[in-house]
Amino acid sequence: MKTKHLLIAFAVTALIQLSVPAKMIYDCEITARQGTEYKFKAEPVDPNDPFRGKYITLSFSMENLTTKDTTWLAGETAYIALAKDSLGFAKAAGLSRKKPETDYITTEIFYKITDTEVRVKLPFDRYYMEESKAPEAEIAYGEYAGRQDYKPVYALVGVKDGNAVLKDVIIDGMPIKDYVVKKRK
Repeated sequence: MKTKHLLIAFAVTALIQLSVPAKMIYDCEITARQGTEYKFKAEPVDPNDPFRGKYITLSFSMENLTTKDTTWLAGETAYIALAKDSLGFAKAAGLSRKKPETDYITTEIFYKITDTEVRVKLPFDRYYMEESKAPEAEIAYGEYAGRQDYKPVYALVGVKDGNAVLKDVIIDGMPIKDYVVKKRK
């Protein structure tokens, strides 16, 4: 009798533990497939960090936002309403404590720069790639993102219900993986 109850308890616990990561994966997949795509202009970042692993560290101009609300505190949850500029790139249409009616990203206030400017943490600041291409991609991203005479470097992000999923990083109009392969030739 005791063994039967232990097996049932174990099975229930295992199902609960499996359901949490399954839900996280499901939410990311739904956002990537059904979410609205936005292009976020990227900025250069120091490509030399041996402790970061095999990914590209991304930085965005949208991380610094101007606001009329002077009461923001570090660590607070915030919602960035999104719009597209004339070139199709994402821009912040507002920052609020309430979920907007339009597409939005759920984020966190990283720190207050001034009374009217805050820095936020966008949830897609790392782009993981194949181990052999990541170092070259990081260098290419750093070199290319700061140049004014090239097409802009941007992250292609799916957005749905406050979730944001980084789909790709685009350099010179092509996915970064393809750009690295092209550059090798």
